[in-house]
Amino acid sequence: MTGAGADPEAGPAREFVVEADGGSRGNPGPAGYGAVVLDAATGETLAEAAEYLGVVTNNVAEYRGLVAGLRAARELDPDATVRVRMDSKLVVEQMSGRWKIKHPDMKPLAAEAARVFPPGRVTYEWIPRAENKHADRLANEAMDAGARGERWSPSTSTADLDTGRSAGGRTATDGGARAGTGTGAGTGAASAARTGAPGAARPPAEPTVPAEPTAPGATGSAADPTAARGASASDSAGIRGAEADAGPPAARGDATGAPGPAGGRGAGAVEGQAAVGGARSASDGSAVRDGAGAAGPAGPEAGPRPDAASEAAAGSGAPGSAGSSTSSQAAASADVRAARTVASPGWGPPDMGAPATFVLLRHGETPLTPQKRFSGSGGSDPSLSAAGREQAEKVAASLARRGTVQAIVASPLARTRETAGIVAARLGLEVAVEDGLRETDFGAWEGLTFGEVRERYPDDLNAWLSSPDAEPTGGGESFAATGARVAATRDRLVAAYAGRTVLLVSHVTPIKTFVRLALGAPPESLFRMELSAASLSAVAYYADGGASVRLFNDTSHLR
Repeated sequence: MTGAGADPEAGPAREFVVEADGGSRGNPGPAGYGAVVLDAATGETLAEAAEYLGVVTNNVAEYRGLVAGLRAARELDPDATVRVRMDSKLVVEQMSGRWKIKHPDMKPLAAEAARVFPPGRVTYEWIPRAENKHADRLANEAMDAGARGERWSPSTSTADLDTGRSAGGRTATDGGARAGTGTGAGTGAASAARTGAPGAARPPAEPTVPAEPTAPGATGSAADPTAARGASASDSAGIRGAEADAGPPAARGDATGAPGPAGGRGAGAVEGQAAVGGARSASDGSAVRDGAGAAGPAGPEAGPRPDAASEAAAGSGAPGSAGSSTSSQAAASADVRAARTVASPGWGPPDMGAPATFVLLRHGETPLTPQKRFSGSGGSDPSLSAAGREQAEKVAASLARRGTVQAIVASPLARTRETAGIVAARLGLEVAVEDGLRETDFGAWEGLTFGEVRERYPDDLNAWLSSPDAEPTGGGESFAATGARVAATRDRLVAAYAGRTVLLVSHVTPIKTFVRLALGAPPESLFRMELSAASLSAVAYYADGGASVRLFNDTSHLR
């Protein structure tokens, strides 16, 4: 049967096989899809499509792969019939009409897929993961390209070769013999048109889809226990020396280098500070791609996590993935035993779940920053300068490459909201405003340099440097009051974002206070931290109340 408008002399409509897959390294986390269109009669690869999606869930990525595969098939022949083969039991059963689509975010994606071809032209079939390697490889290529800040390109894809197909070669499947055509063969405009730039606007991270009935052997659904473990926001980022930059809290010597408390230099009550050197300590990790078993970059968690190692060892039986051979399973098992030995006692229990991770971003420069002036919440509320906007763009690009941020919360002040907006546009996220993240109110000192404050209010300044309870002249906010406010804000946000990675766009005093509280350090430690404009820090909070400082004053993205 041919579709409307088909040539009756052209014979029967063509039949395509669409194989699609999607994955999320974190669920939600950095995600991508892959899809391949095959000639049902010959098995020839006709088109490939893949795209990095930013931060979404595994199920969203699978549906996006389905839509891309169907569209690629339609571009080849709008009158064709299509047999979809996927290893996602959820998608297959929902699109076949046997399972209800309960999650509101899945309904529009399913509707979009159903509209590509007329009703009755597409059938769905579940296949084991090992038979979906081509689409799986494409999805991983897209995620890897996104992690590098690049687009997936059909010209550089090796997915067809990696799955054992070569020119003229055939691999028998239940869908018939397939003939491969080499790297990127037959892709054409159908696949090239669906490549995507990392960090492009995407829907906000979706919650996990409610558990659906599951058939034996089904994979890739939200019920997968690996889905709850997300990648750390400090992915591939180390602690680096700070650049010359600026920022509020903590008393600091002026141009003459006046000492701070206990003979040390103050650290940042003004918009502008000198550079300090720092040791470099970078670490890398990996996360199991939910629903596919392929490993990808992810941030380290605080301390050994035997449960995560076990999942990585057992996450996949597919050739070419972790856990596919007896030797690799044995090695992974030994690693787990070693981790358990190291972890007991001293480390928290392995079943605490993923932490709430706060990536702390100080806003970009304002016109007051290079002038080294106090700039709190009680002053002129300056916006970013041109240099500050450029810094925000750079940090946005860096966070897009890491792909771990799932939500953004900002202080209500103009400079933080502007910084957050630039990042949010790149990540495809919305910005929530939290008043508790605002900067300290510096009272009558707002807009003044440290030297000017010393000249005009020497007694008040000395008291402020000596006690966290002292307020700036004119009824500003003490560091003790700021600390109490930040602690309350932290508790609210940890409860609201348990197990997720959140970008908090704030100011020097609140960010230093997050770090101070996580370390259990005294208030005077604020004077011993350097925090640059547009720098990144990170703290993770576990279910048992423990905190782990992951990163501090990273400015590598600005270089």
